[in-house]
Amino acid sequence: MTHMHNPPHPGAVLVEYLDGLDDFAITQFAEGVHLTRATLSQIIDGHELITSDLAVRLEDALGTSREMWTGMQSAYDFWIAEGERCACSRI
Repeated sequence: MTHMHNPPHPGAVLVEYLDGLDDFAITQFAEGVHLTRATLSQIIDGHELITSDLAVRLEDALGTSREMWTGMQSAYDFWIAEGERCACSRI
């Protein structure tokens, strides 16, 4: 299996969908997907996860697929886990 080197946090992709929107429109988007503006900023900044629930809401709001969002989050999470891997003993 091929692993992506340094996959982007899905928030970095989400910000591309919001590019060009003014502050009011971004706030409207956040409210439309049932997030606070602060939580949306945390996701975009890579400090919060794209949960399965949020992936479904993004699918509805953006016309993307939930699998796209959860796949990106999973790839990012595995990349982080690989970097933090410890030398575990096999049993």
